Amino acid sequence: MKHWMTAIAAGAVSLGLAVSAGAQSALNEILDSGTLKFGTTGDWNPMSVRDPATNSYKGFDIDVATELAKDLGVEVEFVPTDWKTLVNGVVAGKYHMTGSASISPPRMKVAGFSESYIAVEIVPFTTPDKAGSFDGYESVNKPEVKVATTLGTTFEALVREWFPDADIKVVEAPARGFQEVLAGRADVFITSNIEGSTLKAKHGVVQVPGTEPRSPSPIAMLLPQDDQVWINYVNNWVKVKQAKGFFDATREKWGL
Repeated sequence: MKHWMTAIAAGAVSLGLAVSAGAQSALNEILDSGTLKFGTTGDWNPMSVRDPATNSYKGFDIDVATELAKDLGVEVEFVPTDWKTLVNGVVAGKYHMTGSASISPPRMKVAGFSESYIAVEIVPFTTPDKAGSFDGYESVNKPEVKVATTLGTTFEALVREWFPDADIKVVEAPARGFQEVLAGRADVFITSNIEGSTLKAKHGVVQVPGTEPRSPSPIAMLLPQDDQVWINYVNNWVKVKQAKGFFDATREKWGL
């Protein structure tokens, strides 16, 4: 009986190895097809910005994807996505990886991540004419204050956690929370310090008085969770490019 059970166990292990070995890595698919499919939202300045007139992209993430494709010896195809379907797209194989995204426990349950190459903090913003109404986080957490956020983002979860008593307005991409505030339909939005500095320079938004940045988070590229070959390749590529100064130079280029 003992020998029989041992044989069954050995067979199960062999079958598992055979199945694993038979699954093609995204790396092989990319090299065979000559195309790296890179999911990007196009709405996170200066990480990924889409020009609707030409359907072209620019930004930190776009430079990273272009450099990765060059080193792989393939072309890069930018696949449009949005925040609420970002993870589902990589899980379903619509693209081989995504642009920068916050590393979070919910996402980690279903997707893998590359090595982190930059970190963000989250900051609440408002317009100058409304800044005098606030003096800290608690002044925002009131029923009469409308806080706008975008569906499916980590910002949405943080807004619900930080401002449960506020009037929360959730919009769907391509609409953005900051646009609601700029249009006067909301009072406050939250975003990363990266995007916040861009919006401050472009639209004159200001940090909510009396607040400090919260929720420091490393960001990285999303990858298929069960594709360790592809994850290993991307992680080692990030390490090589960090050592050669590529990420430092790209951050400087985009003012990060």
